[in-house]
Amino acid sequence: MYVDLIVLFVFLVIVIIYSKKFPTYIFGFAMTDIFFRILNFLKNNIPISGIKGELSKYVPSSIPSIIDKYTDGTISLLLTWGYVIIMIIFLYFIVKIFIKRKKIV
Repeated sequence: MYVDLIVLFVFLVIVIIYSKKFPTYIFGFAMTDIFFRILNFLKNNIPISGIKGELSKYVPSSIPSIIDKYTDGTISLLLTWGYVIIMIIFLYFIVKIFIKRKKIV
């Protein structure tokens, strides 16, 4: 069904409700994708079939997998490029924070 799409929208709505600043949207979007990728890694590497089945049913592997699953053609291409642009902005913010910090620890 559309459970994975609903899970994605719930996460993104929580981020939108949490803050009204653009960087928070970018960080929330990236955190959501990283969270899905970690759960996908756990799904693939934990041999417990019950957990694997539930994660496969309710949690998508990543945001691009949701895009590919529910769209095709030009819309898929545009949404995928939008995803890439958001991740480039996320990388910019992370590098900016890293450079400002000068000292680690």
